[in-house]
Amino acid sequence: MVGAGAAAGIGVAAWGNSELRKFELKQVTAPLLAPGTLRGADAFRILHISDLHMIPGQDTKIAWVSALDALDPDLVVNTGDNLSDERGVPDVLRALGPLLNRPGMFVFGTNDYWAPGIPNPVTYLFGARRTPSYVDLPWRDMRAAFIERGWQDATHQRLEFQVGPVRLAAAGVDDPHHDLDDYSLIAGAPNVDADLSLALLHAPEPRVLEKFAADGYQLSLSGHTHGGQLCLPGSRAVVTNCGIDRERVSGLHRFKNMLMHVSNGLGTSKFVPLRLFCRPSATLIHVTERDA
Repeated sequence: MVGAGAAAGIGVAAWGNSELRKFELKQVTAPLLAPGTLRGADAFRILHISDLHMIPGQDTKIAWVSALDALDPDLVVNTGDNLSDERGVPDVLRALGPLLNRPGMFVFGTNDYWAPGIPNPVTYLFGARRTPSYVDLPWRDMRAAFIERGWQDATHQRLEFQVGPVRLAAAGVDDPHHDLDDYSLIAGAPNVDADLSLALLHAPEPRVLEKFAADGYQLSLSGHTHGGQLCLPGSRAVVTNCGIDRERVSGLHRFKNMLMHVSNGLGTSKFVPLRLFCRPSATLIHVTERDA
C-alpha cells in the first residue's frame, strides 16, 4: 500500500509539473464604456498578464507570452511577480519583448522585490502570510527597462492618458499582501472626463478593493492567487493566499459596484513547480460599450 501511494504521488506531481507548460488564453467581456466611445470599433482590448515568476530557461513560456502580441491588444497591464530567480530579468524582457512596444502599465508584487523562499505547506493551507525572504531581486533594472520601453509605473501613481479613442484614468498601489500599499497617496475619484478607470494591485485584498470601489473605479486588475494553483477538479480553489473568497480566486467578477479581474497567472514559485486543475493563463479583456 505504501508503495502504491508513493507511486500515485509521484504520478500526480509529474502531471502537475507538465501542466506548467500548457498555457491558456482566457477571454472575457466587460461592458463599461459609454455608447459611442469606440467610434465603431467592437472593443478596447486589454491584455492582462501576471505572475510570470520567471526562471532562466523557461523557453516555452517565453515563446508563448511573446506570441500574445499577435492579439493586437490596445493596452497591456502587468500586475507583478515577474521573477522567481535573481537571473530572471533577461528572460522576462524576452517574453514581454514585443508587448513592451505597446501602451502598458504595471505594478509589482513582493516576488519582484525579494526572492521566493521554501513554503511551509501547513502555513499556506491555513492562509497565514509568509515572511518575505528579503533577499533582493534586481527589480530596479527590470523597472527601468519597462519604463525605457514606454510602460508606465502605476505604483502609488494616478495616471491619465489616451489610447486610440479611449481616455484612461488609472491608479495603483504597491503589493497589499505584505502591507506595502498606501492608498492615501492616490485617494480620490478618477477624472470624471475619463472613458475608463482602472485600478491596479498585485494581490486582490478586499480592504484595498473596497477603497477603489468607493472612489468609483470601474475595473480592478490583480493577480497573486495563481487561481488556487493546487485545485480540485473543475478548478475549484482550496486556498486563495489572500483575503478574497475562493469563488473569486480568478476570472471576472463583481466587487461591490466595480468589476474585478483576477489573473490565475503564468508561473509558480520555483519551489512549488506544479499546477493541479489550474493551468497557467493570460487574459484578453474585451472592454465594450454599454447598451444605449
